[in-house]
Amino acid sequence: MTTRPRGRSLRTRLLVLVTAVLVCVCAAMALTTVFAQRAYLLGHLDNRVSDALERNVGGAALHPELIRDLAFLDEGGQPAGMLAARVDAEGDILSAAVVGHDAPPRSLSTAQTDALKGIAPDGSAHTRTVPGLGTYRVAALDASGIRVLTGLPMDDVLDTISGLVAVEAAVAVAGLTAAGCVCAVVIRRQLRPLGRVAATAVEVSHAPLGPGQPTGLTRVPERDTDPGSEAGQVGAALNRMIDHVEASLAERRRSEERMRRFLADASHELRTPLASIAGYAELMNRGTDRIEPGLAWRRVNAESARMRSLVEDLLLLARLDEGRPLQTAEVDMAALVAEAVWDARAAGAGHVWQLELGLDGPALVLGDEARLHQALANLMANARVHTPAGTTVTATVESTATTCVIRVRDDGPGIPPALLPTVFERFTRADSSRTRAGVLEGGSGLGLAIASAVTTAHGGRIGVQSAPGRTEFTLELPATGLPSAGTATVARTAPV
Repeated sequence: MTTRPRGRSLRTRLLVLVTAVLVCVCAAMALTTVFAQRAYLLGHLDNRVSDALERNVGGAALHPELIRDLAFLDEGGQPAGMLAARVDAEGDILSAAVVGHDAPPRSLSTAQTDALKGIAPDGSAHTRTVPGLGTYRVAALDASGIRVLTGLPMDDVLDTISGLVAVEAAVAVAGLTAAGCVCAVVIRRQLRPLGRVAATAVEVSHAPLGPGQPTGLTRVPERDTDPGSEAGQVGAALNRMIDHVEASLAERRRSEERMRRFLADASHELRTPLASIAGYAELMNRGTDRIEPGLAWRRVNAESARMRSLVEDLLLLARLDEGRPLQTAEVDMAALVAEAVWDARAAGAGHVWQLELGLDGPALVLGDEARLHQALANLMANARVHTPAGTTVTATVESTATTCVIRVRDDGPGIPPALLPTVFERFTRADSSRTRAGVLEGGSGLGLAIASAVTTAHGGRIGVQSAPGRTEFTLELPATGLPSAGTATVARTAPV
């Protein structure tokens, strides 16, 4: 099993990159300076060679018949180290000598003259290395058959260039060393916030997130979340991610808690009718003298119906949670609310039921009529079961161009404020604050949950406001379209 080589840190990579860039810049500047200086010095030397060549040609022209004559080298003012030669038409060296320092000109050897062959007499400068003398800048010129070659040593130019290269190399090394140290310090300081962000991320990654574990995760310090810097942006993004993680964990724990509570409540609700059925069956098995058979069967049927209703409610909630498609048709909510009020009046004759219609046209929605009727019936049943006799319950239907609003209002004792945030959760009851009409009429705590789920499945929303003497549930559904033109507003309040 091969291990992957460990990558370099960002600090090291930045330092290497910056150093490489600085080296390239320094090298480019040094080469540019050297080449520019060399070109300048060579140009100056070429001018001196041209001047010397013209003077030598002029000196040789005094005695054109002497084709090997180098007498012009004896003239005063000739620079030390200058060499001169007479050349024939084929480019061969006829005679050559070099000017000495405080000494007469010295003839060149055969090897030295061989190094000067092949130079065209066109006045252009060439670089040649003459054995024993060094490197020369040489040019030849043909003036009316008088051909002279002249060269000057390049030692001064080469020494100057070598010295310049050495100085620039020393300066570059010192500058790069200083720049590298400064860059290392600056990069280290600038990357400290990123290091703290990374340390926070590592600490969060090691934090226990299992059930029962605390959810207080470490945050990136405020000083490292400045949006003006890249490290600050990373720190702020990490904090937002940690917030999302904590919110998700909290929601998951709340969901698990609701699920545990839901399973406990569902088990309790199902156990009660099952226990009743098992008890009456046991009494029947022991003989008819202990209980009247008709009563026993009636109780068994009643408990079976109660259990079947609870199971159907749970199945409906499960289907709605899964997002299964509902039947879709155009539903007249005014007629549907009126039917629900009539049904509630038949079940709760001790209450006062009223219907109010405030319509700017037909109150039409697109949805499942049976499920919408069930949601309205549950709202009516909630008002009937949890308020005392004599309570007035008013159902209101309002419509606009885009929304159909149904309100169910009663003047009962109200819902405790602590219960309002969870009133639409499953198996939520308010027995201690809202009086039930009787034990047999008490619901399982799924009615409002079903109403909320049905409303959400139709793209609407449901809410509640409650205070002693006034509790109002509001159900809003999207209307099918604009109201018809010229339709008059209908407002009617009547007991049902």
